[in-house]
Amino acid sequence: MRVHQLSFAALAIAAGLSLTACQSDDDGKARSDPSAASSASTGGGAGTGGADQGGGASAGQGTGGKSSGGQGATGANGSGGSGSASELGKCRTADLQITAKDRTITGDDGTVVVSLRNRSGHSCAISGYAGVDLKTSAGSLSAKRTGAKSPSVVLKNGESIDFGISYPRNDSGGSGIRVTGLLVTPPNETHTATLHWPGAPSLPITENGGTPVKVGPIGSAGQGG
Repeated sequence: MRVHQLSFAALAIAAGLSLTACQSDDDGKARSDPSAASSASTGGGAGTGGADQGGGASAGQGTGGKSSGGQGATGANGSGGSGSASELGKCRTADLQITAKDRTITGDDGTVVVSLRNRSGHSCAISGYAGVDLKTSAGSLSAKRTGAKSPSVVLKNGESIDFGISYPRNDSGGSGIRVTGLLVTPPNETHTATLHWPGAPSLPITENGGTPVKVGPIGSAGQGG
């Protein structure tokens, strides 16, 4: 009997120790699991937050102004704006609306002002002298340049610039040389616009055979160019 009682006591003690060990293991696991989960959450949050912050900083720098895209936009705006005359293409005949009006004020000479309006949709550069020829009953008559200096002009879309044509009026009482049309070739161009002549209907006949018609540079519109 004593032997059996000791065996039962030993079994009870062993069972108690085993139960205590299991509880300790369970408690350890219970304590370790929240800790591990919190660490993973923190690590994941930090990793996600770091990636977000890094992406935000990168986007901020890209949008911020010192990026190549920002400089490119500025460059595009610069070239799409007025620019300088040397950076722009020449004003072409097809891009210009060309009109002529009589602007005679006083004196022996008459004045016709030719207006060049940019309708190209972009800025263009223009300078120098336009080619001017009068169609007359005696043939074509080319205007002579006044010799005045012409500035380089940036003509924005929708803007106009003028130049003047001066010619002697026919006060002789005779028929003179009848003017039937006006031919205008913009500077640095080969295409000519044909216009109605708005000035006096005739020119006097000159004895010396010189050219009585004069043209001023682009930007001039007064009598005599």
